[in-house]
This record gives sequence, C-alpha cells and structure tokens, in this order.
Amino acid sequence: MGSPALTSRAWFLALLFACGGDDGDANQVKEGPCQIEGTAPDSLSTITCKADFDAMSAAPFDSALPGSTSMKVILDRLDGDSLWMQNTKKYDIHFKFASMHLSGQGRPIVGNLSAFNTTEYFSPDRRFVLAAITYYSGPDQWALELAPYDTASADMIALIFDHVKRATYFGPKLAFHPTSESLADVAADLPSSVPVVTTDELYEGIDYQPLSLGEAVGRLHFTTAASLTAGEYLSFQDIVVLDAAPNDITVVQGVITQEFQTPLSHVNVLAHARGTVNMGLRDATTDARLTQYKDQLVKLTVGAEGWTVVPVTQAEAEAYWEAHKPPPITLPAYDTTVTAFKALEDVTPEPAVATGLVDNLRTSIKSFGGKAAHYSVLLRTPGVPIKPGFAIPIYWYDKFMRDNGLFARVDAMLADASFRSNPAVRDQMLAQFRADLLAAPFDAAFVTELQTWAPMYATTGKLRFRSTSNSEDLEGFPCAGCYESHSGSVADINELLTTIREVYADAWSFRTFEIRTYYGVDHKSVGMAVLVHKNFPDEEANGVAVTANPFVSGALDPAFYINVQKGGDVEVVAPPPGVQSDQLVYYFDQPNQPVAYIAHSSLIPKGMTVLTTSQLHELGTALSAIRTRFSPAYGPAAGNNGWYALEVDFKFDDEATPGTSKLFIKQARPYSDPRQSP
Repeated sequence: MGSPALTSRAWFLALLFACGGDDGDANQVKEGPCQIEGTAPDSLSTITCKADFDAMSAAPFDSALPGSTSMKVILDRLDGDSLWMQNTKKYDIHFKFASMHLSGQGRPIVGNLSAFNTTEYFSPDRRFVLAAITYYSGPDQWALELAPYDTASADMIALIFDHVKRATYFGPKLAFHPTSESLADVAADLPSSVPVVTTDELYEGIDYQPLSLGEAVGRLHFTTAASLTAGEYLSFQDIVVLDAAPNDITVVQGVITQEFQTPLSHVNVLAHARGTVNMGLRDATTDARLTQYKDQLVKLTVGAEGWTVVPVTQAEAEAYWEAHKPPPITLPAYDTTVTAFKALEDVTPEPAVATGLVDNLRTSIKSFGGKAAHYSVLLRTPGVPIKPGFAIPIYWYDKFMRDNGLFARVDAMLADASFRSNPAVRDQMLAQFRADLLAAPFDAAFVTELQTWAPMYATTGKLRFRSTSNSEDLEGFPCAGCYESHSGSVADINELLTTIREVYADAWSFRTFEIRTYYGVDHKSVGMAVLVHKNFPDEEANGVAVTANPFVSGALDPAFYINVQKGGDVEVVAPPPGVQSDQLVYYFDQPNQPVAYIAHSSLIPKGMTVLTTSQLHELGTALSAIRTRFSPAYGPAAGNNGWYALEVDFKFDDEATPGTSKLFIKQARPYSDPRQSP
C-alpha cells in the first residue's frame, strides 16, 4: 500500500486518542490533513478528509438510491486483518484490485473471477471480507454496505465495520446499511457498537430522484396531475413541474414531480423511450430554485448526482428544439392478407431454428401487433403460466375503418387548418370522431366470427380485450401505455362489439394523436389488432418486472427488478398520489436468492411484503424462463453482447382455487434503458 502520508496516519491516530480512544464523540466528525496530492494512489489505509474520499470513490455499482458516491474496501483476514480502501475509479470491482495487489509475492494467489466471487461472497472460510463505503448526500449519511447476496456473518461485518470506523475521519457517523432482507436478518445479531441504517431511512432523507438523465430546454410550466387528467393541454415545448406523477402525459421536454416515482411508471418509461428528462424533487412546486423561473424558458440538466436550471433566450430555445427534433418514424406496414381469427398460441409460429424467432415475431406483428406476437411465444414457453385466448387480426380494424368512411374522416381532419393549429379544436374534433367510431356498425361476417370464438374461451363472466398494434414496442417510437384494455360480458354480443370499438377508438385519443404527430408518424399507418382472454376477476397482486438489473451498468450484477402492488385496483405504473408499491431487486441467480427492497407498499401493514417468499420464487422462475426464451430474438443467443432485458406484466389471481393465489403472466416486451452500455 505504500506510505503516501505517514504523517497523516500519525495525525489520524492522534485524533482518535483526542476524541476519546475507541469510541470518541458519537456525533463528532473532524477532517484532518489530506493525503492525496496529484494523482490518487491505488489504495489508502486511512481516509482523513472528504477530498481524499472523493478522489478515491465513484458512482456506486448499484445506483438504486440516488445522490451517492462509493468506495470499495477489502479486509484481508490472512494478512493481520489489513484494510485496503481501493481507488474505485480505477478498480471498479473488488476482484480487479485483489488480483493486482493482493495476489502472489508471499500472499495466496487470487484465482479467476468466478472462483473469487464464489469464495469471497459465500464461503464462511473466505480470505477477504468485501464491502463498500457509501456517502449519501441527501440524508448526509455514511454507510458500510455489502453486496446484497453476500453471506457474511455478523462477526465478519462487525470486524470490517470496526476497522473502517477506526480508519476514517467520518467513523463516528458510520452505520451499517443492509442491502437485502437476508443481510437485515444478519444485522439483528450485530453488537450495539454497530449502528444500523435502513433503506427506508436513507430513502426518506433523499430529496432528489434522477430518473431519466440529460438536458432539456423549455418553458417551465407548473400544474397538477389532476389538471392533466382533466384534459389540460401541454406543449412539447414545456418542462412540467407536477405535484405527482400523472397516469399519462403527452410529449414534453421534461418532467419534475414533487412525489417520487417508481422507475417503471408510465411517465418514466416514456421519458426513457423519448429521450426526455425526468426527475423527482421533494417540495418541487414550492422550491425557490424552480418557482423563480415559472413560465420562463430554461435549460434543465438532470444528472446522477444533482440537477441545475438556468434561464435561456427564445433564440437559444428555438435552436435547441430544431437541433433535437426527432426524425420521422415509419411504422412497419401492416398486413391485411391475414383475415382469420387465431388462437394466440398460433399467432407466431415456432421457427425452424431458434435464431429465426425474431423474424417470425416481426412477421406476426404486421398482422397481429406486438402484444399478441410476443404473447403467442409465451403461451408455448414451459414454466410461464399464462391464460389462453385468441387474436383478431388488423385486417378487421382496417375493414371497419374503411367500411364506415373513418379513414376519409381522418383525411378531412388533417386538412382542416384549425384542427392542425389549435389544440383545443383538435381535442374536440377527435372526441367527436371517437364518438362516431363507437356508433359505427361491424361487418356481419365479423359478428359471426366473434360469436364463434368468444364462447370457446369463456362461457360466463367477462373477456378482456387488449390492444395490440404495429405501433407498440418499437425502437424510436415510445408508445408504452398508449392504449387501454377493456372488458365485456361474454353473454352479450353487443357489449363485446362495443368493447372492441373502444379498443379501436384508443388509437384516436388526443394524447396518442399528439405523440404520433410529434414523431412524424402517418396516422393511418397504425393498425389495431385485438388480443382476447378471460378476465382476471379477483387479483391479489399486480406488478411489472424487468428481467435484468437496471440499477447496475452492464450485466455484471444480474437480478430481476420488480414493482408489485396489493390487489388489482391500484396500478403499479400509474398509482394515485401518495400511494407506493413494493419495489425490489431479486437476485434470483445467486445462492439463497436474496431480495433487496428499495421501497414498501403503502397499502399493507408495515413490516409486511406484497408477495410471499414462495410467490416471489414462482415469479422468479417464470421471469428466468422468459429471459431464456426470448434470448434468440433479443439477447445473447442472438449475438447481442450488450444489455438485454424484457419488461413483464404479471398478476396473482385466485380464480382457480379461492384463497390460493396463482401467478399469471400478462405480457412481455423488449425493454431498453439508455443508461446501459450498448
């Protein structure tokens, strides 16, 4: 480790003595002389000032909690419990430092990465205790953390905690932060000399939530989620400050919400897909840093560590908008040669070779839309519980629109100058268009087909009719949550027909029309198919998951990210103001399958979770099967060496055996995250 500052170490030991020996003043943090001059060394044995910590630390490997910097530390139990605080900017994982500096030359050889991880995170006889020191700027908290799946004992944790506390100027404020439920259980056995800070406590102290990073230029517009729901118009030139995340939002330059969002909310998914900024800021609607620029043009910068806002001129704003205007999007042309209703399992044929899956999906999307195409593959995937159903091809939507002169109506609206220039007129004319669409008749042959197919999948109760179009899940065109699902009674053919019309009408909502206009999409190029299955009558839980860990750059720390809420009345992606879901990272592929909770549902008693351990394992098994199944289309099996994930919607429902909830997968689609390496 060298001796970059023996005088600093001597000073540091003197400081410990002056502060009262081992314990010192629990509230006293005092910086001393810094050790680093110029280039930071590979490691230090003590940290005596904040500048040295900053020079040696980096953004944390797991960035689920924002506003933090982290430094890796290693305790070598075979070298007299020597402590190595590594330059994490240079050595981003423990293995890189240990293999370079703690292997050979009289020390035991450090093996390969796989052997190192297996031994040093899971073996009770491990040589090293591996941890990180993280500083959370929001709550001003120093925390010692282990990997969520680390099986270190309470004695190991106490040992490294004591050494770090003694070797750092911030030792009196250091606490142990359990990063998973299993480590929280171990923390219960720690001695009283090791204070514990929970994720909930850290989260409460954070006032800034960076969600979609980047820059935006626009007019800073203050409003409420309720106003947007009531129909308030937003311009694509707005940066919107809201009290809470709305259920939906049209294209804007950026979003700031006073209430924190779930990373899988519709608003955040749309922000990532559109490349627009999104952040949470407590007290945003009254924050003087924002209110001073109300209704003015500003540049907002959303970074991992913080945010800034500065005024800009009209000329600067217009130049920015012109430079960042998205290129026109051309949808894949829909196919009207497929006219027959199909059982969902037959929508996307199984390819002759696995790598042909993506081509079969693309072909199916042209006739049956993205949702049905992927659902078809799921139905044939072992280990994925999913309801059977049928699909109505785009052909019938195209025929319905032509038979009733509705495409001609679209042409007339687009030719109307007031429709194009006035959003209020546009909203009113689209509303009338949808009303006329809902009153239009279906072809008699269509009615006959529906009467044949519907009773095959339900003889009583309701069927669920879900949009599935050629405009969903496309790279470059963000349309997550563009369309709604609707239910109709199988006993009433007229109700079923009305429900299908409602699915068709969703293509002509004001919000969806505005998105297409912004991205230069030909409105008549959208084709709507319909996916139909039995309704979920009594949901115990509903949720959304990602089959990768979005909080870790690349694929170095695989896990599933899960948002789940109690019951079926409150959506995970669009909750009412003040309602929070369970948000967790599930290390399904690690021994003991540890779980790291980021937040807990506000609808259940404190200390409880929405899903039981067995339900979580059931979900993890399905997510693993889905990840493997689509790999030949989008993942490593297709030659993709970058970050690969699917977004999966799921339910737990007790329809089969009352009181015994069963998992059902609702859909899976490719998930992209601009933060991940290509």
